Amino acid sequence: MEFFKSNTRINFMGLRKWAALFSAIIVLASVVSLFMNGLNWGLEFTGGTEVHLSFQQAADLTQIRADLGKAGFNTNNIVVQNYGTSKSVLIRIGGAQNLNQKSIGNQVAAAVPGSNLDSTSYIGPVVGKELATTGALALFVAILGTAIYIALRFEYRLAISAAISLLHDPIIILGVFSFFHMEFDLISLAAVLTIIGYSLNDTIVVFDRMRENFRKVRNGTPAEIVNLSVNQTLSRTIMTSGLTLVAVISLFFFGGPTLHGFATALWIGIVVGTYSSIYVAGALAVAFGLTREDLLPKAKVVDDRP
Repeated sequence: MEFFKSNTRINFMGLRKWAALFSAIIVLASVVSLFMNGLNWGLEFTGGTEVHLSFQQAADLTQIRADLGKAGFNTNNIVVQNYGTSKSVLIRIGGAQNLNQKSIGNQVAAAVPGSNLDSTSYIGPVVGKELATTGALALFVAILGTAIYIALRFEYRLAISAAISLLHDPIIILGVFSFFHMEFDLISLAAVLTIIGYSLNDTIVVFDRMRENFRKVRNGTPAEIVNLSVNQTLSRTIMTSGLTLVAVISLFFFGGPTLHGFATALWIGIVVGTYSSIYVAGALAVAFGLTREDLLPKAKVVDDRP
């Protein structure tokens, strides 16, 4: 059963100029926010300490935070959350706390009545910088590899369009994290990389239908062919994005603090990625002068000489 019939005639390309203006404003605002506010890097990137505590009964996270504040810890750089069960607590301590890293676990346990220290792990700032560099490299390789793949499978104009579209999505996600000062940790980075693959899948589906329609429809303009292709894949796009969004929203509300950043990056990416596969990738291909001849198979030259 389809939400939309295959013969819908929504004029997506008729709004491409407004969509381009909207994208330009959102991307510019995201870049400005990133330059002015930066990212609220998680413990994996800034360095710090993770302390695991266990309790005989369900832990009161608010009281634990208050106890740490009374003991002299800077609670602005502390995250207190359950993990596994309500009796297990993970305390993430970032920034400069003016404490001995070797004994910080014991100091935390002493500050929280009724707790037992299970383990302590420390991440140095050098490791954090390496993770940030590796993450940025992963984004670059993913986008470059995607552009090469599309250029080989389709056409270089489509490759450029897809690469810009894939840059468009993570910039907006990072901009939202920056503007609202949300913590960006390693799991949030994993979500951004996931969204690149998700958005690419949507884009490839549209591009594949575009190539098929360019070969079948001889008299249509590029804008009309893109419109036709998007309309033909619209039901599939809505169903895939909608069902995925339901699962991600469930993670956002019920997954707990640990998955909050991951779910946030995913639901933003699903919405933006669906939009960009139509109004960024498809519209840019038209703007770059894609024609029917560019996607037709090349005629083989036969040598009839004896």
